[in-house]
Amino acid sequence: MLIPFLWVLLVPQQPASAPQAPQDQPTAQAAANPDAKASGTSKDRLFFTLPNFFTLENAADAPPLTAGQKFKTTARSSFDPVEFAWYGLQAGISQAQNSDAEYGQGAEGYAKRFGVVFADGTVENLFTKAIFPSLLHQDPRYFQMGEGRFFHRAFYAVSSIFVTRSDSGVTQFNFSEIVGSATAAGISSFTYHPKDERNVTNALDIWGTQVAFDTLSELIKEFWPDMRRKLERSKSASAAPGH
Repeated sequence: MLIPFLWVLLVPQQPASAPQAPQDQPTAQAAANPDAKASGTSKDRLFFTLPNFFTLENAADAPPLTAGQKFKTTARSSFDPVEFAWYGLQAGISQAQNSDAEYGQGAEGYAKRFGVVFADGTVENLFTKAIFPSLLHQDPRYFQMGEGRFFHRAFYAVSSIFVTRSDSGVTQFNFSEIVGSATAAGISSFTYHPKDERNVTNALDIWGTQVAFDTLSELIKEFWPDMRRKLERSKSASAAPGH
């Protein structure tokens, strides 16, 4: 965590712009979302399923989002039908492992676990993508680098958890992510989680898990265009005559 802090403190606070790919090589996302730059969000989906609406590819000049857009896109992502399936899978795994044993088994136990998992994800999204970004005027989007060496791009993705840009394009510490996820973890721990988990230790555990999951998500978002292009080329090759 020290490196991102030092970067924010030492690097001149100039408007930041996201890296761009060559203009003569439009990507599949750009073709599928011609209004991405105009709207400031995308219609992209990770692995063609999970909502990835706050991620932009080749859109360094995308306009800043209004508070309304931040809340609307967060709601669109959080209540997407695929998210319900994703949380349902997590609840099923939790039940199979008998996590939070006091919930019991059966339909009632599953419903309780689903409610907790869904609430954890939704509350965290609300604070990190809408509430804090609106209050602090920070940009909740991820701007893919798209080019360069693997480790350089990986470092860029991981550092985005700690370093972001303001709505005006100035490099800042990512309070929206770090403080927002901490706030969400505190609320979830001391309200609807089982009584024996309503303590600081559990809140810190939830916070750490959320930040780790968000870090992994940023890594996937950075390299998803590469994976998507390979999958599309493979599909095209398979569909070509003679295959």
